[in-house]
Amino acid sequence: MQDTASHPTGSLALIADWIRLEQASGVGCRTANLLLGAFGSPSAILRAGYTALAAQVAAPVAAALCAPVSPDLAQLLDATADWLAQPQRHIVTLHDPEYPALLRHIPDPPLLLYITGRRELLAAPMVAVVGSRNASAQGRANAEGFAQSLSEAGLCVVSGLALGIDTAAHEGALRSAGSTIAVIGTGIDRIYPARNRALAHRIAQAGCIVSEYPLGTPPLAGNFPRRNRIISGMSAGVLVIEAAAQSGSLITAQLAAEQGREVFALPGSIHSALAKGCHQLIREGARLVETVDEVLEAIQASPMVAPQLRHAAQDVPAGTEALLAALGHDPVGPDELLGRWQGDAASLASDLLALELAGLVERLPGGRVQRVVRTA
Repeated sequence: MQDTASHPTGSLALIADWIRLEQASGVGCRTANLLLGAFGSPSAILRAGYTALAAQVAAPVAAALCAPVSPDLAQLLDATADWLAQPQRHIVTLHDPEYPALLRHIPDPPLLLYITGRRELLAAPMVAVVGSRNASAQGRANAEGFAQSLSEAGLCVVSGLALGIDTAAHEGALRSAGSTIAVIGTGIDRIYPARNRALAHRIAQAGCIVSEYPLGTPPLAGNFPRRNRIISGMSAGVLVIEAAAQSGSLITAQLAAEQGREVFALPGSIHSALAKGCHQLIREGARLVETVDEVLEAIQASPMVAPQLRHAAQDVPAGTEALLAALGHDPVGPDELLGRWQGDAASLASDLLALELAGLVERLPGGRVQRVVRTA
């Protein structure tokens, strides 16, 4: 991996050091954080030498960190450099200012986040919506409705790209400005399940996809429960919509509670197996919610959410939600915006004017426009 390109965390060589640290045998998130605390950076760790490392970690781990780059690792580093050279592909490290603030403070934050799409969403206030893969029609409708309303309120909806509730949550959130983040349990270059490839493409355009796993990582069973700590860790709260008694969504909810996040659960029929998990959460202290406003009230009161969060549904002119999502938060020229939005020029001009009159967009020199974030 050559030091030939700029990146938020610095050069590709520095990113390579992060990958080498993460890939060293015996180094997990907690060991890596211990080493970072002792030496300051991956580069310093890799230069420290066996004796200094062995004073901090077990001998086999110290030896692994001192070992030369293997052919397989060299191939991974080259593949990662090629992947990063493509548009809308990013790596954010634990020391990067753009690393999600809430996620940084969980006990075992991932060292690296591979991202496809709108990296700026990592700074947005987030809420997770999760639930059963084998969801009922009503459960899917609830997930879509809640996610759309949460997105309209300025929250970015986080979920796991699984079938069922996750899919419905992403679909609902994509309809409005807050958009959505999909946290996946494979390498960022693989999409699982295959049935959600088209959805993943849409999320990469209007939201973003996030993975902690290196390129090429297949859908291993153990990866998905582990990625749940990222879903909850990025979010101010987790809403569970339909979950069986042994559902993986309960793992996400448990992690959220341990991380100090709000946990919400929709109740259901006492005769429904898909309500058992939600009822269990409610018995254990989760907030029973029946409306989006109940979720928003708790989230807006949370110290984990930025103060500018507001319920903006009534502020967005009808029909302009997709354009507002395409705008992002950085200045953008008309040609680029037209390409993102996939509408015609006349409609773009009309919808931009409506957003400008609503005070949601401002015009900048050179014909560029920028979204305006208003305080409540």
